Amino acid sequence: MMAQATNPICDYEGSAYRAEFWGQGREYEDGVERAALHHLLPPAGRRLIEIGAGYGRLAPLYSGYDEVVFFDYALSQLRQAQELWGAAGPDGRPRYIYVAGDFYNLPFAPGLFDTVTIIRTLHHATDAPAVLHGVAQILAPGGAFVLEFANKRHLKAIIRYMLRRQTWSPFDREPVEFEKLNFDFHPAWMGERLAEAGLKVREQRTVSHFRVGLLKRIVPTSLLVAFDRLCQPTGALWQLTPSVFMRCAAAAEKPTAPQDAFFRCTVCGSTRLVDETETLFCTDCGAHFALRAGRIYDFKAALIGDAR
Repeated sequence: MMAQATNPICDYEGSAYRAEFWGQGREYEDGVERAALHHLLPPAGRRLIEIGAGYGRLAPLYSGYDEVVFFDYALSQLRQAQELWGAAGPDGRPRYIYVAGDFYNLPFAPGLFDTVTIIRTLHHATDAPAVLHGVAQILAPGGAFVLEFANKRHLKAIIRYMLRRQTWSPFDREPVEFEKLNFDFHPAWMGERLAEAGLKVREQRTVSHFRVGLLKRIVPTSLLVAFDRLCQPTGALWQLTPSVFMRCAAAAEKPTAPQDAFFRCTVCGSTRLVDETETLFCTDCGAHFALRAGRIYDFKAALIGDAR
């Protein structure tokens, strides 16, 4: 039988996301997000995972890590990432690992990662608290989590609401699904959910202060990015931009992953998985997970067989 996801997934399989989204005049957004991540990200570590990595847009910022896991639901996006970055950086570090799966059921051993990033991904989650709890599980003791989320209470939304051009209130704390599988979150609500997951917010930065079509057309991108970088620390005081970045820390008392553990069976939770060239085999429940061409580990579904 096949294991099934219980929450709907926004699937970018086969999409031209790189060309159609990032290739259409979003140099400003790319620049300011890189600036925020560069500031918040621990510069070095043993192991990092980007959840919702897509084609690996942010890979150059992870060069200080020994291993970098690109995790995404879409195999086609991971194949694009492989074409761009290969198996390792120019000097063999970091080593890149490509994994397909469901962010509600992360296939990794608890306490495995020094750093986790989620950028432009959580807004597709119908159950964001479940994703955050999963992140807390895979973080090592004291590990860093850099989160970007779409802000419900941004200035343009407030103005539209005051002018009665939108029906939902940006001041209401509950997430709003403004189109299918696209959610905006209130900063206070997000802070509460992070605390419930055991993740302590250390720093906030507001991003994309000047995401206005006219400004992007008439002001040089480098200048807009520089101005935005200067404004980003105001996130500690208020959050009125469409994008908010947070750096969080996992609890220091939690256990770390065993020395030889890496993957976790998404069926039974065991970390006893054996590489059989074409599949990973769980010795506890008998589940098999495909190893796709180019060594992409595919945990999107499990073929359940008899345990050996």
